Amino acid sequence: MKTIKQVYHIKAPLEKVWQALVDPKVMDEWSGGPAKMTAKEGSSFSLWGGDIHGTNLEIVDKSTLVQEWYSGEWPHPSKVSFTLANDKGETKVELLHENVPKEDADDIAEGWDIYYLGVIKEFLEKKRA
Repeated sequence: MKTIKQVYHIKAPLEKVWQALVDPKVMDEWSGGPAKMTAKEGSSFSLWGGDIHGTNLEIVDKSTLVQEWYSGEWPHPSKVSFTLANDKGETKVELLHENVPKEDADDIAEGWDIYYLGVIKEFLEKKRA
């Protein structure tokens, strides 16, 4: 198993970045949908029609989102943690993705940029411009 750590600096208010992580309407805008999500601990979520799915394990409003993730046919979940903080007028997002199957780790790490946090960054920064 592998661990992926990435940091993103998004030129958007923390509230907007948080919304992009937990509001299914906003998630549909940046991801192309369909997304199912509620910002409640213990609730289930899914993205891209269930390609990614799991459970919200911990939620601290506008600060921390910890999720149990399944991708594809993984027999065991991985764990994704998003930590948000204001950083000089931007939002700093720290990603920690644990228990990623070794054979999928490179693709998953790249996928965060191509399909998820990189897309959120581009989406929010274009909206702000």
